[in-house]
Amino acid sequence: MGIPIVGQSLSLLQAMRANKGEQWIQERIKKYGPISKLNVFGTPTVLLHGQAANKFIYTCDSNILANKQPESIKRICGERNLLELSGEDHRRVRGALVSFLKPEVLKQYVGKMDEETRMHLQMHWHGKHQVQVEPLMKTLTFNIICSLIFGIERGTRREVLVQLFKSLIEGVLSVPINLPFTRFNHSLQSSAKAKAIIMDLIREKRVALEEQRTSPQQDLITCLIKIRNEDGSALLSDEEIVHNCIIVMIAGHDTSSILLTFLVKRLAEDPSVLAAVVHEQEEIAHSKSNEELLTWDNLSKMKYTWRVAMETLRMTPPVFCSFRTAVKDFEYGGYLIPKGWQIIWAACMTHMDETIFPDPSKFDPTRFEQQKLTPYGLVAFGGGPRMCPGNEFTRIETLTMIHHLVTLFTWKLSSKDNPFSRDPLPVFKEGLPIQIEPKK
Repeated sequence: MGIPIVGQSLSLLQAMRANKGEQWIQERIKKYGPISKLNVFGTPTVLLHGQAANKFIYTCDSNILANKQPESIKRICGERNLLELSGEDHRRVRGALVSFLKPEVLKQYVGKMDEETRMHLQMHWHGKHQVQVEPLMKTLTFNIICSLIFGIERGTRREVLVQLFKSLIEGVLSVPINLPFTRFNHSLQSSAKAKAIIMDLIREKRVALEEQRTSPQQDLITCLIKIRNEDGSALLSDEEIVHNCIIVMIAGHDTSSILLTFLVKRLAEDPSVLAAVVHEQEEIAHSKSNEELLTWDNLSKMKYTWRVAMETLRMTPPVFCSFRTAVKDFEYGGYLIPKGWQIIWAACMTHMDETIFPDPSKFDPTRFEQQKLTPYGLVAFGGGPRMCPGNEFTRIETLTMIHHLVTLFTWKLSSKDNPFSRDPLPVFKEGLPIQIEPKK
C-alpha cells in the first residue's frame, strides 16, 4: 500500500506527467493482474481494468458503487456535483443538465457557437503566421461556455473567471493536504472565488427571470434556475447549480479544447485524412454564402470529420482515469472489495486493446463506418447510464471549429517533436505551435 497517505499517488502522478500513465497501469496489470490494491490520494484503493470492468462500473447499482471522487476533486469542485452524486440525486441533477444539453435544445445554439468561432478566428488567427494551438483552443472553448453555459458577455468578469479556472484545474488531482504554496491550496482558493462569481450570476439571472427580461433557455444557469418540481419548488439548490457549473466548465472547457488541439496535430500529420476532411467541409462551404451561419443540417453532413474526431478520442482520450467508492462490501472477479475503499480505473485502456480494435496503433477513421462497436470498448464519452450528457455539445463545438479551420487555412507543425504530459489532462510542453497560411 506504500507509505501512509501518499501511497502510490506520487508514482502515478509522475507517470502521468511523463505521459506514461498507460505504461504504469500495464506494469501493474502484468505484475498483479486486472484487479489489484494500492493507495492513491490518501485512500485505500482497488484498480480494476478491462472491458468487463468498464461495463460493471458504468452499469453498477448505486447501492454498490457510489460516485465518490478523491478528496481533492470533492473539495475543489463541490460535493453536490454530477460526478459525486448517486442514485436519485444523480438522476435528478443529470436530468436537469440533459434538459439543456439534449440535441433538440442545442440545435438553436449552433449559430451562436458559429458566431463565437468566427469572432475567435478573426481575433487570434487571421493575420498571424504562427500560433500556439492549445492555449487558443482553450480560449475558444472557454468563450463558448461563458456565452452558452454562464451567459457572461466578454469583459473583465470573463477574464477573471478563466484565470480562476486555470488555477482550479491544476489541483483537481493532488494529495489533499492544505498547506500554503501547494497546488491543492491554490486550487481551493481559486475555487472559492469562482463559486462566489457563479453565485452572483445566479442571483442576477433569477432577478432577470422574475422581471421577464430573459428567456428560460438563455443559458444553462437560467435553465437550471427555472426548472421546478411538481409542487413548484426549485429542482436544484443554488449550491447544486454552482457545483455543477464548475463540473460542466471543466468538462466542456478542457476536454473539448484537448480534442481540437489533437485534431489539428493529427490533420497536419496525415495528409490523406486532411484531404478527405477538406473535401467534405468545402462541399458544405460551397453550398452557402460566407455570411450564412452554420446550421444543424450542415453539421449532420460532417460524418467523416466526426469519425476523425472519434478516432482521435480513441487514441488520445482527454480523461485518463476515473473514481468510484464502495458503498458496501462486494465481490468482483473472485475478490472481496471492502466498504469505503476507492475504485480507480482507466476506462480508455480498452481503446488500445487489439481484441476490440484491430491494429489499435493505426489511425483509421474508417473503422467507425466498417466496425460494429463492442459495448464498453470505446468509452470516450462514458457508457450506459453514465454517458456524458455533454457529448452533443462537444460535437457541435468541434465540427464548427474544424469547418472554419480547414476552409480558411493551411498549416504545418512548427516542430517535429511535440511532447505532452498529463497534468491531469494532456498539456503540450510548447502549446503545439503551428505555422499557418490563409487559403486564397
